[in-house]
Amino acid sequence: MITPWMNAHLLTFLVFAPFIWGVLLMLFPERQAPLVKLLAILGATGILAIAAVQLLRAQPDVLGRVAVERFHWFSAVGIPVEYHLSVDGLNIWLVILTVFLVPLTMLGTWHSLSHKAGTALALFLMLESGMLGALVAQDLLLFYLFWEAMLLPMYFLIGVWGGSERRYAATKFMLFTLSGSLLWLVALLYMAGKAGSFSPAVMAQAAAALPGSAQNLLFLAFAVAFAIKVPLFPLHTWLPDAHTEAPTAGSVILAGVLLKLGSYGFLRFAIPIFPDAALHFAKPMAALSVIAIVYGALVAMMQTDIKKLVAYSSVSHMGFVMLGIASMTLIGTQGAMLQMLNHGISTGALFLLVGMIYDRAHTRRIADFGGVATKMPVFTAFFLIVTLSSIGLPLTNGFAGEFLILNGTYLSGFGWGRAMACVATLGVLLSAAYMLWMVKRVFWGPANPDPESGTAHLHADLNLREIAVMLPLVALIFWMGIHPSTFLAHSEAHVARALVQAQAPAPRGAAVLPEVK
Repeated sequence: MITPWMNAHLLTFLVFAPFIWGVLLMLFPERQAPLVKLLAILGATGILAIAAVQLLRAQPDVLGRVAVERFHWFSAVGIPVEYHLSVDGLNIWLVILTVFLVPLTMLGTWHSLSHKAGTALALFLMLESGMLGALVAQDLLLFYLFWEAMLLPMYFLIGVWGGSERRYAATKFMLFTLSGSLLWLVALLYMAGKAGSFSPAVMAQAAAALPGSAQNLLFLAFAVAFAIKVPLFPLHTWLPDAHTEAPTAGSVILAGVLLKLGSYGFLRFAIPIFPDAALHFAKPMAALSVIAIVYGALVAMMQTDIKKLVAYSSVSHMGFVMLGIASMTLIGTQGAMLQMLNHGISTGALFLLVGMIYDRAHTRRIADFGGVATKMPVFTAFFLIVTLSSIGLPLTNGFAGEFLILNGTYLSGFGWGRAMACVATLGVLLSAAYMLWMVKRVFWGPANPDPESGTAHLHADLNLREIAVMLPLVALIFWMGIHPSTFLAHSEAHVARALVQAQAPAPRGAAVLPEVK
C-alpha cells in the first residue's frame, strides 16, 4: 500500500526499507530460516513493485528528474551537507536493475546457503540499501557514505558464506576498495574546501578555476576509486577472487550492480566535475579499456573453473563499458549505459546458472562435466541463450550494447578512435571462442567416466522455481536486444549534456552534439 508519506519520501523509503527489513529479519532464530527466506523475498519483491510502478510512471521535471528529495542535513566546518536524493535518466534503470535482481537472486539461490541463511539474507538486504543509496545520492559526501556502506555487507557475505579461500578474497576486496576510496576522500575534501559545498555542480565551477595540473590530479583521485570498482585493468585483480569465492547470491549482485557503480561514478561525478581532465585522460582510459577487453578474454580462455571463466569475462565486458565512456561520443556513451544493464542481466544470469549446476554437482571444473545436455535439456537451453547474449549474438542485448560502443569509438573525433575500436573487436571474437568452447565441453563433450564426476551427480533438470527465475532474465535479453531504445531514451539528454561540458571533438560525420538545455 502506497501511503502519503511514501509518496512524499519515496526515495528515502526505497533506500532504507531494505535495511530496516534486514535488521528485523536478524531477530528471527536460525531454526526459522525458511520463514526468514520467504519474508526476505516478499519484502524485496514489494520494494521492486513500488519502485517500478512509482518511478516508471512518473513524469520527469524540466531537469529530467522523476523523483527528488532535497534538504539541508548538517554543516561540517562551515561546509553544508545536503540530504539530496534524485532519480533521473542516468540512474533510473540502474535503480530498477538493482531492485529487480535482489528478489530474483534470493529466489534463485533458495537452497544455496547452508547455514545462517537468515543472517545472510539480512546482509543482502542491507547491501541493497547501500547500492540504492549510492545510485540516488547527489551530494558527494552522502554518495561517499553509501559507497563505503556497501563494503561491509559484501565483505561478510564473501568472508563467511564463501568458498575455501573466502577470507583471502574478502580481505583483498576490502583492501582494494578502501585504498581507492581513501585517496578519493582526500580529493573530495579538498574540492569541498575550494567549493564550499559537496554539490557536484558547485564543485565543477570551483574545479574550472583550478590550474590544469591540479584538475588532472584531482580527476585521477576520483578515477582510481571508480576504476577499482569497475574494475579497470590493472586494478582488477580482486574481482576474480571475489567472484569465485563469493556465494552465488554475492556473485550475482557483485556482477549485476556493484561493478556498475564504478562506471556510473565516472558519468555522474568525475567527468562533469573535471571535464577538461576527462578529455585529457580519454586516450589512456581507452587504452586501459582495450587492454582489459583483450586481456580478460585471453585469461578467461585459460580457465578450468566455469565460475572463474565468467568472472574474467566480466573484466572484458566492463572494459567495453569504459571504452564507450572514453570515446566521448553520444552513441558510444549511450552504448556504455546499455552495456551496464546488459552485463547485469547476462552475467548475473550466468552466475545464477553456474550456482544451480554447482548445487547439484558440487563442482565447477569444466573437466568434471560432459554430456550435460542429455541430462538437463532445459538448463542447457537457458545456458545457451544467456551465453549467446554474452558473446553479442544479434537480436540479444549484448549485440546492441557492443555495437553502439564500437560504433561510437570508431566514429569518435579522436585520432586513436578507429585503432582502439578495431583492437577492441578482438574481444568479441575471443569471447565467442572461450564461451562456446566451454559450452561445447560441458554440454556436448564426452561425459567424464569417473562415477564421482560432476555429470554423474546430475539427476534432475531445473525445477519450476529455477525456471521462474530464468524466464524474466531471458525475456529481458531479447527485449533489450530488439528494442534497446526503451532503455536508452531516458539517458540521452543527460549523456549529451555531460559530453557538451567536456567539449569532446565532434564525431566523424556529425557536426555537433544535439542541443541540450
